[in-house]
Amino acid sequence: MPPKKENNGCGCSSVPFSLIIVLLGVGYWGFTHLDNLGISKFLSNNIGKFLPNNQQPATSNNPQPTTPSLPRVPSVAASPLPQVIPPKTLPTNPQVPPKTLPTNLQVSPSPVTLKKSPSPQAPWEKKEIRGIYLSRYQATNNADEQTIRQRVRYYRSQGINTIIHGVWGNGCTMYNSNVMQQTFGYKSCPNQFQDQWLDWLIDEAHKQGMQVHAYFEKGIKIDKNSPIFDEAISKRWIVPGVDKTYAGIEHYVLDVEIPEVANLFKKISVEFVKKYPTIDAVQWDDYLGYHADLPGKVDRTAQLTNFVRQMRADMKKANPTVSFDLCHHNPYWGKRYFAADWQNWNVDRVFIQIYNDANFKQELDYAKNYAGVAISDKQLYRLKELINNPKIKSVLVFPSSGKPEETAALVKKLIPVSN
Repeated sequence: MPPKKENNGCGCSSVPFSLIIVLLGVGYWGFTHLDNLGISKFLSNNIGKFLPNNQQPATSNNPQPTTPSLPRVPSVAASPLPQVIPPKTLPTNPQVPPKTLPTNLQVSPSPVTLKKSPSPQAPWEKKEIRGIYLSRYQATNNADEQTIRQRVRYYRSQGINTIIHGVWGNGCTMYNSNVMQQTFGYKSCPNQFQDQWLDWLIDEAHKQGMQVHAYFEKGIKIDKNSPIFDEAISKRWIVPGVDKTYAGIEHYVLDVEIPEVANLFKKISVEFVKKYPTIDAVQWDDYLGYHADLPGKVDRTAQLTNFVRQMRADMKKANPTVSFDLCHHNPYWGKRYFAADWQNWNVDRVFIQIYNDANFKQELDYAKNYAGVAISDKQLYRLKELINNPKIKSVLVFPSSGKPEETAALVKKLIPVSN
């Protein structure tokens, strides 16, 4: 038997050459991808275990921050490198992350709202009522809805916040009245007006933040042009004599001691506040009174007081929200010369008339104790004095010229207000 042949090498000569090429390629690939396979990390973390103690890698007690590695760019020649465009501007104050509060102390951020300081009111704007009188004839000429609403907005733009508009005068209404129809056979004064004129005026005024006061112009007095004059004479509804309170005007006073006359006014008042439930106030003036120069020297003070108290009570019962106001002479003059003891009338508000410029200072002393004053357009030069007087709560302006729009414009010119 021939002797057994010993192997003298690794036997590589028997390995096919092609397999050797493959193994070399795999090894090369693995070496170049150590990071991806985690081998380099494994070696760096564990190589110290295989080294002597004196050859351990040194560590620093104060490690320096390391620059984060840039992302690897694939080594593919065909892939273009992305173009990096630096920002045009850099923030000058880098934001610092806020400190984290404990969970129980964290507060949800809320938007910061800057409160706008309200503009200070001008002295004129501080007055409770800045009113202007509009005669009952302002509703004539068949004014349409647009005209009436524009008129209200105009007065608002002039700094007026209250329109005191005539709804009664010279013995008839400026609206269609069932009481007038039943009593006299016609619904209103012989003027042209749209049936809804007052509804439009009240509605627009309230939209503009304004008030409307119904003005019972001329009160219980009529003249020869009144549509009820002849009937009043025939029924003896007139107090004897002629009232010449104002020069050049002859008035006849309806006697409210007569039950028919008293009931007419009570019914008119109740009907009005029911027909216009959103009206803010009704106002009577110094024509609610008997002039002292009437013949007979009869003291009608007590009878007038009883009448007004009853009329107001009926009106309040029909519509408690409506204010019953009066614009009259001071209490002394009212009672002494007009039998108007209005301090006992239970009215809601009183405005003192100061149309007599000679007694202006004295009248102011009265007005300080009541709701305000009424002046004419001829006294607008006194407006600043009234505005700057904090004891005068309200100012009403009567356009004696019959041109209320011009009067309002003059008020705006004299006392500028913010819109």
